[in-house]
Amino acid sequence: MLLRMKRFNKAATDSSGGQPTTAGDHGNDAVARGLECKWGLSLMKLMGVFLVTVMGFSGLFSVSVVLRDPPLDVLWTVVEARDLDHRVRKAILPEDDPAQPVQVPKDKILGDILPTGFDEKSCLSRYQSLLYRRGVPRKASPHLISKLRSYEALHKKCGPYTALYNKTMEDLKSGRYSSISDCKYLVWISFSGLGNRILTLASAFLYALLTDRVLLVDPGIDIPDLFCEPFPDVSWLLPLDFPLTSQFNGFNQKSRQSYGNLLKSKSVGNITGSAPQPYVYLHLVHDYDDHDKLFFCDQDQSYLQKIPWLIMKTDNYFIPSLFLIHSFEQELHNLFPDKETVFHLLGRYLFHPTNSVWGLISRYYEAYLSKADVKVGIQIRVFDTETGPFKHVLDQILSCTMKEGILPQINEQEPIIKPSGKQKTVSVLMTSLSGGYFEEVRDLYWEHPTVTGDVIEVYQPSHEGHQQTEKQNHNRKAWAEMYLLSLTDKLVTSSWSTFGYVAQGLGNLKPWILYKPENRTAPDPPCQRAASMEPCFHAPPFYDCKLRRGMDTGALVPHVKHCEDMSWGLKLVETM
Repeated sequence: MLLRMKRFNKAATDSSGGQPTTAGDHGNDAVARGLECKWGLSLMKLMGVFLVTVMGFSGLFSVSVVLRDPPLDVLWTVVEARDLDHRVRKAILPEDDPAQPVQVPKDKILGDILPTGFDEKSCLSRYQSLLYRRGVPRKASPHLISKLRSYEALHKKCGPYTALYNKTMEDLKSGRYSSISDCKYLVWISFSGLGNRILTLASAFLYALLTDRVLLVDPGIDIPDLFCEPFPDVSWLLPLDFPLTSQFNGFNQKSRQSYGNLLKSKSVGNITGSAPQPYVYLHLVHDYDDHDKLFFCDQDQSYLQKIPWLIMKTDNYFIPSLFLIHSFEQELHNLFPDKETVFHLLGRYLFHPTNSVWGLISRYYEAYLSKADVKVGIQIRVFDTETGPFKHVLDQILSCTMKEGILPQINEQEPIIKPSGKQKTVSVLMTSLSGGYFEEVRDLYWEHPTVTGDVIEVYQPSHEGHQQTEKQNHNRKAWAEMYLLSLTDKLVTSSWSTFGYVAQGLGNLKPWILYKPENRTAPDPPCQRAASMEPCFHAPPFYDCKLRRGMDTGALVPHVKHCEDMSWGLKLVETM
């Protein structure tokens, strides 16, 4: 066609004898050129489309070969992940006005582990905390996310002052066994220091998940002041008019309604008879006896499953022993394929600082930690009648941090050292009841340069002198300091300290654990890197439920081992 148009053009020119054409001829020439241009471009477009189509099919074929035709939900996951990354980056670094409040994508935080439906302003930490943590949070398994959504529905259905709750209350007050099978309860008694309470509350919640019970929390003196409500629509706090509250302080190993004493008196047989117990007290404190410890046996769990109200008092992180109960084994594996993430995921789900505590955390972080290249946390707990400071503890701290490369060595020969490379700023956050260790470490790095030329800044938020468990403001500061330690990049903790366990678990950190000193002498080696971030169960049972005899429970399964800081304790570890 293009050839024919060229011939037509040539014929028109020849017929005029080589002279310029008339206006009419110009019109014909314009039409011809237009047709030529139109058809030429169309052909080029067709060729372009053809090439793009071929390349597209080739690309899709390559992807299908490499990825073996992944399902659409995988492809959407990739798209959503990129979209989330873009939105989070925009949230952290607003393009228009850095002074504008940060908007965090609610639905995607922690891989959907958090529920929706909360008023963000009522608990700022629930969504803002993501911006204070480096790295990608550990992801919850789909089964755990589904289980949490199911639990929230159960809590909404059976929680305080719902119709079903009110009916069970009538039965409990009258001493009758409640026949409402849909709603069974676990009441957690607020007991011991704050670190212990956080760990035991996580333990109680996991037990509630495994047994389809509603967890109700004794508010104690300060639980509502420290933690936001974790479940939407219905409170987790035990109502003040609960009929057994007045007995909480008196519950102990000798209580008539304790499970251990019911076993001793053979009253536990009534559970399967005509007059089962309306409630049972579970004494899981460190002084519990062999009968109390039968709580961790399968056959005893089958008894307890029928009791509508379980009242629990404990100062132990007993989750490792739940992994040794055969009837829970498969469910726990589905919930936590990665065994060392149990407290991390439960803690990030349950424990959100209230706005008053979040103010302490965020202000301190912005003032002293946010601009550092590296953040180091050092948690010091001395189990001594005196508060210190003790020289052997200071020597142990410096030996551990310098030998392990956590803090740089000092140069005592040169007054000034000019760094050869980029100068780093290291912020050291120290927590202790005593201010003496902070002063010694601060002065050491003030009076001497580091061999690396790094600048070391040392801070301590508070030094209360001694533990004051019953004081609300003391516990606010303690909770803020645990959380601040969890925001560091490297962490050093003290043996046996639940304060340190909480920080390492929330922060997804494997700490260096300072060995417990003996005879006021710094141990050698001074510390050891933890095998996992999981807390230690300090008082586990050593009993084989099947064989009904003593057994080393740290040698039964590969993912439950003895603790680094307490040889008889148990902790969860990840197996390769």
